[in-house]
Amino acid sequence: MRFEAFSFGSIRIDGVTYEHDVVIDRGQVRKRKKKASRKFREAFGHTPVSTEEDIPWKCSRLVIGTGGGALPVMDKVKREAKRRQVKLLVLPTSEAIQAVKENPEQTNVILHVTC
Repeated sequence: MRFEAFSFGSIRIDGVTYEHDVVIDRGQVRKRKKKASRKFREAFGHTPVSTEEDIPWKCSRLVIGTGGGALPVMDKVKREAKRRQVKLLVLPTSEAIQAVKENPEQTNVILHVTC
């Protein structure tokens, strides 16, 4: 998996540019489907990552990129990661990309590309 470019609003992975949040699940890139989390938007001021979403848990490490730091991750997600014994890293997206590049083995990713 090659992260080739990241800027506000887009990310290029393996030659493909995405203009939306992405999930990388065992090497497969897909759009983050955040509709299930929208009901929590008012409480957080932003649509958070919640356990209502299809989180790619089949890994030993889950990295969540929060854009510039604005994407909230609900405590329930953190508790679920601990329960599943998945190491959870929550970082601004640019730092999350770097963390994945340094250690991609058994790592799944959720990347927020705006704010």
